[in-house]
Amino acid sequence: MINRIILNETSYFGRGAREKLTEEIETRQFEKILVVTDKSLLETGTVALVTKELDKKKVDYLIFDGVKPNPSVKNVQDGLKIAQENKVDCIVAVGGGSSIDTAKAIAVIMTNPEFSDVVSLDGTATTKHKALPLIALPTTAGTAAEVTINYVITDEVRTKKMVCVDVHDIPVVAIIDPDLMQGMPQKIAASTGMDALTHAMEGYITKAAWLIPDMFHINAMALIYKNLEKAANEKDPKAVEKVGYAQYIAGMGFSNVGLGIVHSMAHSLGAYFDTPHGVANALLLPHVLKFNGKVCPELFRNMGNAFGLDMANTTDEEAVDKVVKAVKELSVKLHIPQTLKEIGIPKEMLPTLAEQALHDVCTPGNPREVTKDEILAIYQEAYE
Repeated sequence: MINRIILNETSYFGRGAREKLTEEIETRQFEKILVVTDKSLLETGTVALVTKELDKKKVDYLIFDGVKPNPSVKNVQDGLKIAQENKVDCIVAVGGGSSIDTAKAIAVIMTNPEFSDVVSLDGTATTKHKALPLIALPTTAGTAAEVTINYVITDEVRTKKMVCVDVHDIPVVAIIDPDLMQGMPQKIAASTGMDALTHAMEGYITKAAWLIPDMFHINAMALIYKNLEKAANEKDPKAVEKVGYAQYIAGMGFSNVGLGIVHSMAHSLGAYFDTPHGVANALLLPHVLKFNGKVCPELFRNMGNAFGLDMANTTDEEAVDKVVKAVKELSVKLHIPQTLKEIGIPKEMLPTLAEQALHDVCTPGNPREVTKDEILAIYQEAYE
């Protein structure tokens, strides 16, 4: 079997790493920058930490702050119009997955204008050219969009979260600066951190898993499990830094092997109810782990060891139960909702959600074959 890994050309890590932004812009001779972000990050001053660096060097830039939490086709088209009208030659994304995903779609269409309807990017698009150069500075520790070949855009007409997979969309530079993550509200730090844990755990047991991504995933889940509570609840600077790096490490893995039905089911919730992606993943993860544990219990022993659990002399069932319980307990400590009913999902919609999840791009990677009825049963178990 031949395996492939695609990563950024350049990545920087460490507090203050944003100072490297202008160096990269100057070295690559970019002249007009579009900063893609959202209004909340602009208002809290997080974006200013980045634009101050641009101002110091008198870089010519403008800001598009129209990104919403689950970015839509219109978000992309609005940002694209600004990029085209101003003839930008580089995009700088400042934000969580929503901002970086929106920036990716804009960057791809800038060099592949035949996809300007956005919806044709759904799935594995046949783009021919590398995206407009994109530099990503994540402000959350979860999606790892800065290091993946994936992005997610909501098609509100079809009520569908489009998972777009394209080797041409990966940022040329990723800058992981924990200073940009330090001010995350507890809810966002908790949910995005659980998203990163889901990436590591699903990536580790996916059908396409192999040696090198396995190393990424095991180390990522260890760092996240041991540090997320302190990072989210206590804002411990060292813990914030470790989780920030861990989510990038997880991204190096899952971007190259895929995910499973936690993400498929979360995508349906996001498409129909605008459910925050990290919350959906955290809520569903224990239930899907229990389902998948039937086919790969030996991998659960490895995950339990990564968490620091005592996995010696456990039966297969005990190994799975220990890991599921540990994930559930962490989610509770992070004050994340535990049922679909709690977040207002109508029970009568579960069959519709299951149908869409079955056909999601992440479903084929699940380690256990799954039917619509089995997905529905997991939704029902997670309901109350």
